[in-house]
Amino acid sequence: MPQSTSSGRTAAAASSSPSIIATGARNWRDYALLFALACCWSSTYPLAKLALPTIPPITFISARSLIAFAFLSAILWMRGVKLPTDVKAWKLFATQQLINSTVPFLVITWSQQYVPASNTVVLASTTPIFAFLITSLITRHEPATLLKLAGAILGLAGTIAIVGLDALRGFGSEIVAEIAILLATISFACATIFGLRLSEYDPMVVATGSLLFGGLVLLPPSLIIDQPWTLHPTPTAIVATIVMGIVSSALGLMLFYVCLGRLGTLTTNAQGYLRIPIGVALSVVLLGESVPSNLALGLVLVMAGVAAMTIPGEVYTRWLGRLRGL
Repeated sequence: MPQSTSSGRTAAAASSSPSIIATGARNWRDYALLFALACCWSSTYPLAKLALPTIPPITFISARSLIAFAFLSAILWMRGVKLPTDVKAWKLFATQQLINSTVPFLVITWSQQYVPASNTVVLASTTPIFAFLITSLITRHEPATLLKLAGAILGLAGTIAIVGLDALRGFGSEIVAEIAILLATISFACATIFGLRLSEYDPMVVATGSLLFGGLVLLPPSLIIDQPWTLHPTPTAIVATIVMGIVSSALGLMLFYVCLGRLGTLTTNAQGYLRIPIGVALSVVLLGESVPSNLALGLVLVMAGVAAMTIPGEVYTRWLGRLRGL
């Protein structure tokens, strides 16, 4: 059996304010991690669509969180790493999980009863813009350049192009639900900033602790409201829940904290736009949905936005210098 390490040796205490991200040179591995994160989280929509018809939202979110916790716990056991036992660490895990997953996902799930899916996608894609505003006006923990703002706006425009301009026509008809989605996206943006306080912990430890809290906090409502023993989920729904727990929740959350530490808040948020075309592709393959007519235009805008948000400004300066020298 692997030897266990104490929480003190596993991770240092988290700071009380967002950490300053190292400004070292980025390489292709960092961007590969960002792309992998986008792929993991892109699976959320098609897998949820397969599971939710026979598994209610509260039970579904609790189950996928506990499955993800079990998966990561097994890996931690093989690594010989224990979860921390101090109260301070678990307060951080709980806060992060509440603002990054539990509360916003429940809010969006409720809102989707009244807001069309296309409108939800557009509203949820405002997260990078809110992250930019919070970083620029309040926390200022990393440079919030105009290039990154331009990238966030281009990415949002690409998202609208992919889901279709018709998505804009229905805005305002369900104003309470739409405001709720915007509040959820602001919560996501705050979570990417608050998550920097956990940068001293092993990303797998943070993901495991957060998922345990997220699964347990929803377990009592699931037992009382949904009464899972009375449900009859289809085999497809069960497989979708397990896959989503392992791929989207476990691996995705772990990659999220790795990207935060390597790339910072604003660049990590760029994966939100990459998830749109990847999610559309998965929906076409897994659900047989049609290819959006404006997919090509949307992809160009999304990739331009992601490039503006992720590629350092000095790289653009060098490129411009080379072009002028031609």
